[in-house]
Amino acid sequence: MNKHILDKAVQTYISENLNSDVHKIAMAKSPFPEVSGQELANQIAAKKKCIKKIPAWFTTGNIYYPSLLSIEQCSSETTAAYKAKLGAGKSLIDLTGGYGVDSYYFSKTNDTVVHCEINTELSAIAAHNALQLSQEHTAFIAGDGISYIEDSGLKYDTIYIDPARRSSSGKVFMLKDCTPDVIENLDLLLAHSNRILIKTAPLLDITAGLKELRYVAEIHIVSVKNECKELIWVIKKGFNAPIKIVCTALNGQEKQFSFLKDAEHQQIQLANKLTGRYLYEPDVALLKSGAFNLIAERYQLEKLDHQTHLYVSDMVNESFPGRIFKIDEVANIGNIKKEKNLTGSVIVRNFPDQAAALVKKFQIKPHDTQFMIFTQSKHEGKILIKASILQHY
Repeated sequence: MNKHILDKAVQTYISENLNSDVHKIAMAKSPFPEVSGQELANQIAAKKKCIKKIPAWFTTGNIYYPSLLSIEQCSSETTAAYKAKLGAGKSLIDLTGGYGVDSYYFSKTNDTVVHCEINTELSAIAAHNALQLSQEHTAFIAGDGISYIEDSGLKYDTIYIDPARRSSSGKVFMLKDCTPDVIENLDLLLAHSNRILIKTAPLLDITAGLKELRYVAEIHIVSVKNECKELIWVIKKGFNAPIKIVCTALNGQEKQFSFLKDAEHQQIQLANKLTGRYLYEPDVALLKSGAFNLIAERYQLEKLDHQTHLYVSDMVNESFPGRIFKIDEVANIGNIKKEKNLTGSVIVRNFPDQAAALVKKFQIKPHDTQFMIFTQSKHEGKILIKASILQHY
């Protein structure tokens, strides 16, 4: 951690060059003898990435930024604030503290927080920034979180851990392939807390995770603006009851859809009338849960097809986590070639062609509020639904 980066002149330079070419700055001679061009470029690029992801850091003065990778891997303020509600209590230890965004928000819902980070420089950066952010009752430990909790012998209301994947190969990974190894250390963690929060990437298959873990009480699937960001596994020592699945869509407001696992046995009605009705497109958090029939039952919707995760209704329910459209027209795919001046943003669901290919094939012009949804219906086969957006994600 180069403390000269915090000099007033350097900080002013960083703020004034947020829109400059960082590659040129990195290659040019630095105007500051104790700060290299590469360091300046990294501070500028990292700060710029924080504008939307962690705005409290961006707007606070004298913040020190780590590598771009650390910024990319840290939680956003939106998801960190959500997790803070799950980890509320008197004491919490964050075993993989990183840049400190999660710990900052945990400090708002806990009397004491311990931030552990094995990277000593990153630990020092998080501790420095905590002072700038007026973060209270948080201790910063530069070291391995697993070793610290084992050596200290202390117990906490909540243990939070965000294990990193050891390999980036493949779309599906196992918790045992992450570090720290939660599976190997689960008994140790449970000896120091009755409650554990585990954050994983959304790529982790829920069924696979349940095979590895014990005492899972809740699984929170969290999305931001229809992008699945993370899974939060809530472990409660000795828990032996149905698991609660909570789908949370965050987009300026919080919308939730929750159910008990294995409740997805409902028979559903498939829609045979589409025109003049409202089309519902679930948020990705709901789709990740796999509760496709339960969605229809809960919101009193009809599904287009067993394999088409789109729904229709005669009414608009604004509590629905997802987009809602007014269906203006339904066209058979075979008749589309005859049409000219097709306009609308293209959506593809359970359809053999990609959106880009369809845009090119039918020369579809883009539009902000009109949509062209290529999909399949049980009763009408391959269709094009022309619709107007009523509710965004």
